[in-house]
Amino acid sequence: MTTTEEKSVSELHGQVAMVFDLNKCMGCQTCSIACKVLWTGEQGEEHQWWMTTNTQPGLGTPKGWEDMGGGIKNGVLQPGHQPTRAEFGGGWDFNYNEVFYGGKGREVHLQPTDKGDGTTRWGMNWDEDQGAGEYPNSYYFYLPRLCNHCTNPVCVSACPSGAMYKRSEDGAVLRDEEICQGARFCMEACPYKKIYFNYARDVAQHCILCFPRLEVGVAPACARQCPGRLVFVGLKDDKNSPIYKLVNEWKVALPLHPEFGTEPNIYYIPPLSPYRLNEDMSIDEETPRIPPEYLESLFGEGVHGALDTLKSELANVRSGGTSELLETLIVYKWLDLFGPFTTDPSSLDRSPDSQAVTLGPTRR
Repeated sequence: MTTTEEKSVSELHGQVAMVFDLNKCMGCQTCSIACKVLWTGEQGEEHQWWMTTNTQPGLGTPKGWEDMGGGIKNGVLQPGHQPTRAEFGGGWDFNYNEVFYGGKGREVHLQPTDKGDGTTRWGMNWDEDQGAGEYPNSYYFYLPRLCNHCTNPVCVSACPSGAMYKRSEDGAVLRDEEICQGARFCMEACPYKKIYFNYARDVAQHCILCFPRLEVGVAPACARQCPGRLVFVGLKDDKNSPIYKLVNEWKVALPLHPEFGTEPNIYYIPPLSPYRLNEDMSIDEETPRIPPEYLESLFGEGVHGALDTLKSELANVRSGGTSELLETLIVYKWLDLFGPFTTDPSSLDRSPDSQAVTLGPTRR
């Protein structure tokens, strides 16, 4: 039996999953920009950020998404709120002409043009680096978010036109924009609120897992461009992959809000916390600064066991032992992150006569 790495990409079938190590994420937004530049540069997509890296605790984008409902419970779709354009915010026009060419450069400052629709009062990363807690025990961490390409995608179930579907090849949740009628029930059903609406074209849009890249063995743009080596990509059920071990063996990679019931295929290594400081600035080694109950609200009860495992492995290494888990998370060779998707995109034939799949915007 050959391993995943020995197979050609055309032979690979199964759910593609990703693991984000939050202990490495520094909020640089490279993943967000990589996705934005590649996929959302067309008309009506100005406010769309299919990948966002939000500060936690925070309201995120759309504003207050965690309390907007949706998902599934006991086999029943749950009612959800359809995020408004103002709740997403962003996609602004700025007063460039006034500042740069209107002779008022010393009198006015660069600012979004207020269209009266509330969109200038929020946007992606509006509350960046704010976090929670009080000095000297304030805290925050970064949380990259994209479509979870769920095993049980309620957006597909809610779509009245049949435009949304889940591919058997890689488990990507996609939509046919020629069929989409702009009903936006998918936006209401998705509990993660990672579906946007293109008001210029009257279709909903979301992360497509960079499927044209996957088809030719290239990792998704957000993962490949990450400078922190924190994003693992691979087949969920490949027992030789880091993802399988992190999720199923070590159990340190967890889905976000598992109670939403959609069985996400995007997982997170929860953040370790610095210790709290006492009033005299001595270290309280018994109390983590990030409240465990807050992490449980994000990742479920399994977060406590995951953190205990990480701490135990760290203690073992510090005492002179070894840890396969930590060796995996360190990622000495960055291509080890991507399983079978290690093809260098610059090596693909991009000539006009090439039959290679485009790596840019594709309507599917």
